[in-house]
Amino acid sequence: MAKKKKGELPSGSIRRQVFVGYELVYDDQGKPVLDGNGKQLRKRKYKSITAASAKEAAQKAIEIKLARPDVLSLTDITFKEARERYIDSMRSVLSPSTIRGYSQMRTYFGDLDYMKVGAITSDMLQAWVNSFSATHSPKTVRNGYGLIVTVLSHYNINIKAKLPPKKVDALYIPTDADVQAIVQYFRNKGDTDMVIAICLASFATLRRSEICGLSADDVKGNIIHIHDSVVMDADHNAVRKDRVKNASSDRYIEIPEFVADLLPKEGMIVNISPDIITNRFGRGLKKAGIAAFRFHDLRHYSASIMHALGIPDVYIMERGGWKSDETLKKVYRGSIEDYKKKFVEQTNSYFENMQHECNTNL
Repeated sequence: MAKKKKGELPSGSIRRQVFVGYELVYDDQGKPVLDGNGKQLRKRKYKSITAASAKEAAQKAIEIKLARPDVLSLTDITFKEARERYIDSMRSVLSPSTIRGYSQMRTYFGDLDYMKVGAITSDMLQAWVNSFSATHSPKTVRNGYGLIVTVLSHYNINIKAKLPPKKVDALYIPTDADVQAIVQYFRNKGDTDMVIAICLASFATLRRSEICGLSADDVKGNIIHIHDSVVMDADHNAVRKDRVKNASSDRYIEIPEFVADLLPKEGMIVNISPDIITNRFGRGLKKAGIAAFRFHDLRHYSASIMHALGIPDVYIMERGGWKSDETLKKVYRGSIEDYKKKFVEQTNSYFENMQHECNTNL
């Protein structure tokens, strides 16, 4: 009895399963199905062929692999489609503010959006970086590039390009006078929410999102527990998260008594969104005649003061919820002028006294 060939049917024909690519997995409601790492699952796609002989089956398989008809494989979708699918698949995993940032990048990619994912090469990615860099800052280029490589790697495509060097911006560190003036401005206006927000940022290192997520239940005496946050989503709605920016941001802070006395005893600590804080703060600086700086720079002010007082970096990082000392080093490079002048005078005075004593003893 002749040995049956692999894939041979009772009729004598040959059947083969031809791998034609991958397709993304969706549930019954059309939502992406994610694996344990937050990536959308995909499954192998096969096409069945039947031929009179093994040689004919092999030829048909080659033709199908080359043509790949009616199969939505990784190489058949545009970068725009891949990007939108990736963002949709990550909505339940990433912060609403991160999704908002991704959505705001929709105008970044130009012709790249219409390239087939499988056709994008390192040279094409480099060309995008070069072109985009001509009209955008290195930080914006890095943000856009980061999304591109993340989306492509999500589809198991790993390419790289050389990025422009980071621009080291000189951070403006508000002075004591700046902080006192802006607090007084909002106190005169009767805007308690902004007074509290500025004090929590300046004297306790809180971020906007952390301030807006803080409730009276998180305050025990002058100890506050930072564990919730409020961020803005893609539709500019304030969304409450039951987590903060990173693990080190979940922390307890002992705040000055005068700040604790400002905080309400029930409800939310402030009743405004992060965007409102930014908008009111900018208008307040202008109307009060104070040099423009960001609300976030109040955290840098707080870190600079602690550094000036000789507090070790590890404790400054713990209070501010920084996971690395990179930001702190940037802050210290732009030490606040009030204290810089004071230390320069102390240094010069020491050497002048030392030299005077030296001359006297000659």
